[in-house]
Amino acid sequence: MEKSGRGKKMRIGITCYPSHGGSGVVATELGKLMAERGHQVHFVTYDMPFRLGSFNHNIHYHEVEANRYAVFRYPPYDLALASRMAQVAKLHSLDVIHVHYAVPHAICAYLAKEMSDNSFKVVTTLHGTDITVLGEDPSLRDIICFGIRQSDAVTAVSDDLIRQTKELLCMDKPIERVYNFVDQRIYSPQDVKDIRLQYAQPDEKILLHISNFRAVKRVPDVIRILDRVHRHTPTKLLLVGEGPYLSQATDMAEERGLMDRVVFLGKQDKVAKLISLADVFLLPSSKESFGLVALEAMACGVPTVGSNAGGIPEVVADGKTGFLSNVGDVDAMADHAIRLLTDPDLYRNFSENGRARAQEHFCAEKIADQYEALYKRVIAGEKRTEI
Repeated sequence: MEKSGRGKKMRIGITCYPSHGGSGVVATELGKLMAERGHQVHFVTYDMPFRLGSFNHNIHYHEVEANRYAVFRYPPYDLALASRMAQVAKLHSLDVIHVHYAVPHAICAYLAKEMSDNSFKVVTTLHGTDITVLGEDPSLRDIICFGIRQSDAVTAVSDDLIRQTKELLCMDKPIERVYNFVDQRIYSPQDVKDIRLQYAQPDEKILLHISNFRAVKRVPDVIRILDRVHRHTPTKLLLVGEGPYLSQATDMAEERGLMDRVVFLGKQDKVAKLISLADVFLLPSSKESFGLVALEAMACGVPTVGSNAGGIPEVVADGKTGFLSNVGDVDAMADHAIRLLTDPDLYRNFSENGRARAQEHFCAEKIADQYEALYKRVIAGEKRTEI
């Protein structure tokens, strides 16, 4: 439903990676919220964001196509994106372009802004990989710093990511923490009794892991946790997503005689019902700038058992909405999962605490208010002085 009474409507551009991943999810959901508030939103990227969903007359999509001229060894997507941003900015008189990731998107926005005679402002959101992985590459460090410094405002999804940005890049640019969010119209406990029977017997518990199955997700730890938990209580594990370490998870499950305990569900666009199927969500990552899926689980009343890496402790309240242990401490994680699965009163408290925390600290409307205020501030030329 379109909302009114929030003052002058803005024309907002958004560039993100449109495929599966936390940054694309947050960028798309934010654009939808801004459109609901009556702002005109323009997505500029190489593909339709997968979370856009139903039609909204305030949302527009502008495809970027890289030139495949034979002289280019690789299609110059960055230049095509910058050019498309400038075109859209001029044609639709954009007030601000919000880019997600410093490279290449902030650099492209800077080029587009120069081509457009500084006709719009640039807001850059750091999600993690652009800092924690790319920021450690000496060949990219200077250009990441340049993109951040040339932005009119910069946000990061956790205090831990702000700390890492300053440590790795020695940044003097003010960075504002704006958490990721969850739309509780979508993420809340759902009635899945009939569906649950397709995956587990009434006496079995369900563990869940959702990721892109990269090394930092420590998928082998997920299998190890299942192995230990299943020895104490009948358990199934649902694995959602795809990636390079999925085959390793399959091999480990087969070696340990757990293949009948694991259900591989591949990529899934709508995961709220899948989360509601679970009793415990597993997130043993070695790096996690925020942990959006842990927040989604929390909003659905599902406690997280995982690591205390990165921004996860800012999302999961250890001992209240989930349990966190040191990276790689599989025994502790398994013990925590068993405790939750075998203590109904404790589980109920964690579930209720998690839903309350999601609503209080990470609700969509609250975070949308922060971004809306940020857009208005940069458009008006106001600057933050704190770092």
